[in-house]
Amino acid sequence: MTAPTTTAPEAAPASAPDAAAAPKALYVYGIAPAGIRAPRSRGVDGAPVRLLTEAGLCAAVSAAPPRLRPRRRDLLAHQAVLDELAAQGPVLPMRFAVLSPRTDTLLAQLRTDATHLAQQLDGVRGCVELNVKGTVVPGHFADLVRRDDKLRTLALRTRRRPDYEANVRLGEAIALGVRREARRAAREVVDLLAPLAVRTVQGATDDEQVLSASFLLRSADETRFREAVAERARACGDRLALSVTGPLPCYSFVDPRPAAPTGR
Repeated sequence: MTAPTTTAPEAAPASAPDAAAAPKALYVYGIAPAGIRAPRSRGVDGAPVRLLTEAGLCAAVSAAPPRLRPRRRDLLAHQAVLDELAAQGPVLPMRFAVLSPRTDTLLAQLRTDATHLAQQLDGVRGCVELNVKGTVVPGHFADLVRRDDKLRTLALRTRRRPDYEANVRLGEAIALGVRREARRAAREVVDLLAPLAVRTVQGATDDEQVLSASFLLRSADETRFREAVAERARACGDRLALSVTGPLPCYSFVDPRPAAPTGR
């Protein structure tokens, strides 16, 4: 069919596209099953939060701010939105500053990844994340020297013939022994706590923080888990100082994007 011929009006001078008409980027907080209530908390940069629903899933979003910086108020706003979502059921939390270029892109992703996202949500349903950290307690070296034959011999030798190099060697040996004892205590903590959790993920450590582990727990097991941490803290408090953070959204146990296929 041939379109009817019309006389075009005189062309207007070329101009830049209207910025207000351009698609707005979205700040993404997390993904949850469809049917939940939109969070009442204001989001990053004070923006209202809304839900985009597709394929049985919904994404909590707000307008992306013109400038995105990790200011404390925005980090807290991000967390408050996730807390409201988690209070209603499972949620796949996004890290701070995850953006989608436009609404239709995000909806298409929900459709494409629907099966994977639903499986991820099922995996954390009824669960919370707790993080346990352990730092070296430096003050128990006297007991360590009494129990370690090599350290005791080195300490006696240094006392009889004190000099700068001997003191340095003794100090380094004691520091190494203290860290070794703390790391051994950290392994004992993980061995004790892991059977109480659905899954466990070990995090990065260093010479001072020798334990960082995240535990995925059934919500009903949180009290028992905290009691076990407190009991272990009393048992190893001379070597390792323990702390618990949470409950947290299950950051360490979800992957919102499916793995890329391998092979042919």
